[in-house]
Amino acid sequence: MALPLEDLEQIRRLKYAYCRCIDTANIAELKTLFTEDASVRYQGGSYLFEAQGRDRILEALENAFHAEAIALHHVNHPEIDFVSPSEATGVWYLKDWFCDLRHKIITEGSALYRDTYVKRDGRWWIQRATYERIYEIVTPLTQTPNITAHWLARHGKKLPPA
Repeated sequence: MALPLEDLEQIRRLKYAYCRCIDTANIAELKTLFTEDASVRYQGGSYLFEAQGRDRILEALENAFHAEAIALHHVNHPEIDFVSPSEATGVWYLKDWFCDLRHKIITEGSALYRDTYVKRDGRWWIQRATYERIYEIVTPLTQTPNITAHWLARHGKKLPPA
């Protein structure tokens, strides 16, 4: 189904905003990207996370991308298909890097996001976001890196002492 290029660009911008908001712990803006009934399923080599409902998803993301973490999510090669004028699916190639200073590990890898989007009130929303890892490498941190800039330290959720 062919739709205007504007819809395609709006979905791209939606996914790019999702990655930016995760890496910067912008929970307020993330709330504007998901439908209330959204669901997620993220399957890595060392974890499986599933959640139903926007509030539960946002709570989990806020706790994962906290002040003792550093994150990078880069998506590219979007393959977006329109199912109808108000529903689309997307496959995105993810390359990510995550440093958890609290647990002293670095996780890096790649995955394929498989998402569902819906258009409501004239704009696109994430209704379902999933990924399964292509590869994942978890490396222990043997010494604290020399961090010279750390956005999440200033803007991420402060966790209670471990």
